[in-house]
Amino acid sequence: MDREFIAERQKGLQNYLNVITTNHILSNCELVKKFLDPNNYSANYTEIALQQVSMFFRSEPKWEVVEPLKDIGWRIRKKYFLMKIKNQPRERLVLSWADLGPDKYLSDKDFQCLIKLLPSCLHPYIYRVTFATANESSALLIRTFNEKGTLKDLIYKVLKFLHDKGFPYGHLHASNVMLDGDTCRLLDLENSLLGLPSFYRSYFSQFRKINTLESVDVHCFGHLLYEMTYGRPPDSVPVDSFPPAPSMTVVAVLESTLSCEACKNGMPTVSRLLQMPLFSDVLLTTSEKPQFKIPTKLKEALRIAKECIEKRLIEEQKQIHQHRRLTRAQSHHGSEEERKKRKILARKKSKRSAIENNEEHSAKYSNSNNSGSGASSPLTSPSSPTPPSTSGISALPPPPPPPPPPPAAPLPPTSMEAPVQLLPQVVNGVSRGALLSSIQNFQKGTLRKAETCDYSAPKIG
Repeated sequence: MDREFIAERQKGLQNYLNVITTNHILSNCELVKKFLDPNNYSANYTEIALQQVSMFFRSEPKWEVVEPLKDIGWRIRKKYFLMKIKNQPRERLVLSWADLGPDKYLSDKDFQCLIKLLPSCLHPYIYRVTFATANESSALLIRTFNEKGTLKDLIYKVLKFLHDKGFPYGHLHASNVMLDGDTCRLLDLENSLLGLPSFYRSYFSQFRKINTLESVDVHCFGHLLYEMTYGRPPDSVPVDSFPPAPSMTVVAVLESTLSCEACKNGMPTVSRLLQMPLFSDVLLTTSEKPQFKIPTKLKEALRIAKECIEKRLIEEQKQIHQHRRLTRAQSHHGSEEERKKRKILARKKSKRSAIENNEEHSAKYSNSNNSGSGASSPLTSPSSPTPPSTSGISALPPPPPPPPPPPAAPLPPTSMEAPVQLLPQVVNGVSRGALLSSIQNFQKGTLRKAETCDYSAPKIG
């Protein structure tokens, strides 16, 4: 087969996979994960979940598993089953089973207590849990079956209720909001206790200012409101510009949760958003009184677990930020413009080093010449007058030295021998030229006459 044809098909397949993996929903699909990574996603999770559920109900004979419920939820390791009570066969229930996740920081004892505390949580906008239990590796919860499904709607009142109670959530999205008659109810409060990652974690982990579970809930609500407004999730986050919406009050909330400025500077609080026009004019009335009593000891355990979850999120955000900086630096360093700049700088550096080497070589050569000439040059007096040279006058040769005087006779001060003996040694090559010039311009007429008394002749008496 033609190599070019194969290479073209490979490139097309890679582009196709890139498009699939950039879609948030498709990238979390079990079939896609099994295709891209068959070694880590080869297990039959429905069968594993059914085995775990059967082990749970060995000591609870009143429950009966009817059948698995497929195509519910987005988590690969969270499965759903249709349940019924043996003495009430017409009442249908839904069981959800899930493994523990990486954010599970509660001790086993506190975890068991909090899971079993969930059925006691009563709120008009929280879908009630009928039964809950857990073991060291997983947990299951049972709720009433609702055929109407979930609704993408506003659940800010219940978020404020949970935040006031100090209960971490962080799992708000369209599939966790149930329509029950005329009321919307929140689902899956247990996810934070199980340590499961949020549906939108790949989004808010990119922004270092979204580093608390309260700010995570606000950001997740922005995603939900965007889907409700435009009928589809945002193509990318942050959102640079929002399409026209039925109301500008909706756009104001979206800008405060999904815009570039909001993701850069941080999310507003739930209380602050409830004061915006989209929520301030809505009056919610209900006959149900919220009730969720958490013992003080478990509140402290929740607070510590919440801090650990947020700490892991911050560390992950730091790693992503460092990876982005490294990627940008490598991309910038490998650009064509940067390569040209590096070539120019390398040439300049090479030329500069060559010039410095030449200068250093010349300096060494000059010093060696100067030291050799200074050692072989004759002595001269720096105080000796050097008459100016005149054109047309030929240089006279130096006169012969006078005959040496007798040893006993004192030397006259004007003798030519005296200054020669007192001359300092020449230490540089500059005086060499002055000495040659002085010799060439020497004139005999400038010498003074000296009177000598010669006592060497024989005396006849």
